[in-house]
Amino acid sequence: MNKRKVTVLFGGQSSEHEVSRISAQCVLENIDKERFDVQMIGITRNGEWLKYEGDIKLIGTGEWEHVARGMLLKTNNISNLGESLVSAPTCEDLVSFKDSNNQNIGVDVVFPVLHGPNGEDGSVQGLLQLANVPYVGCDILSSAAGMDKEFSKLVFNNAGIPQADYIKVMRSEIEGSIPFLINQVSEKLGWPCFVKPANAGSSVGVSKVRSPEELEQALKDASKYDTKILIEEFIKGKEIECAVLGNENPIASVVGEIVPSNEFYDYNAKYIDGKSDTIIPADIDSDIAEQVRDYAVRAFKALGCSGLSRVDFFATETGQVILNEINTMPGFTSISMYSKLWEASGISYSDLITRLIDLAFERYGQTSRSYERN
Repeated sequence: MNKRKVTVLFGGQSSEHEVSRISAQCVLENIDKERFDVQMIGITRNGEWLKYEGDIKLIGTGEWEHVARGMLLKTNNISNLGESLVSAPTCEDLVSFKDSNNQNIGVDVVFPVLHGPNGEDGSVQGLLQLANVPYVGCDILSSAAGMDKEFSKLVFNNAGIPQADYIKVMRSEIEGSIPFLINQVSEKLGWPCFVKPANAGSSVGVSKVRSPEELEQALKDASKYDTKILIEEFIKGKEIECAVLGNENPIASVVGEIVPSNEFYDYNAKYIDGKSDTIIPADIDSDIAEQVRDYAVRAFKALGCSGLSRVDFFATETGQVILNEINTMPGFTSISMYSKLWEASGISYSDLITRLIDLAFERYGQTSRSYERN
């Protein structure tokens, strides 16, 4: 059986660059080498695309970039890397495999293990679609809408899925508007509340605001990551997550619960201190778990997702299920919930990667036929 050629993209130009590298390392360590030939391409913080052929373990540490640059200099026999970093003539050349004669032999599928803006927001998905290359995960529209928390809220509201109330604030509106915003929050949301960038992930730039005096700084912190900020109602409840897998007929995993080491599940609690705990299956009533699974699939379909998503909720003491947000390319680190939820549902990490690649080909075949009909 001929192996399929898979290009794994990692890194990127977002605040989640490090998380992407760690996720990609885990994917590369678990992908079925009997089925797939793998090529690694890292995207630096400056936007350079570098082919990497070194030790997988150096991806997570960040040392991969130094190795890749050294290999490129040596291969091209040049002293200045800038001499070799020229624009590719076609999008497909960015991810194509080369044979022994350095001839382009194409690529079968791309796995963009990229989180955050310029990776999970439809930008890379658009590039790959222009290249006519199958890729793992959601398409341009669902990626972009899923990344923008305001747009996804509008979609989920239309689908009848309960969510926290919110106020939208633009970066340009912060100065001079704090007294007005404090009144708005007091009347509409109450204290405490949460402030977060509309387009970011991994809880980057998110603050819990306990009093009016903390609001201005929280807005300024969030505005470092996006021009649009959301002030959200605080929901007291358990933090619940559900993984979704599929295309037109998606399935939901068992439901998991996050017990954060900090006051909420922020970036430090997710990736740094290692003290947060997970409970799989979640310690909630079975009817609430089924409601979570139903809402997760409904959210996935409403946004037009494909391949995968992780949908996050709050389960309150009164039995309410409130959707928090959707992640169209969730983390794949060793502690990430997406793979752990599917493992608890009977799908190993390696089999999960294979299924995601198969789903990428399935969607590509469907969209290709629709183009032909038009």
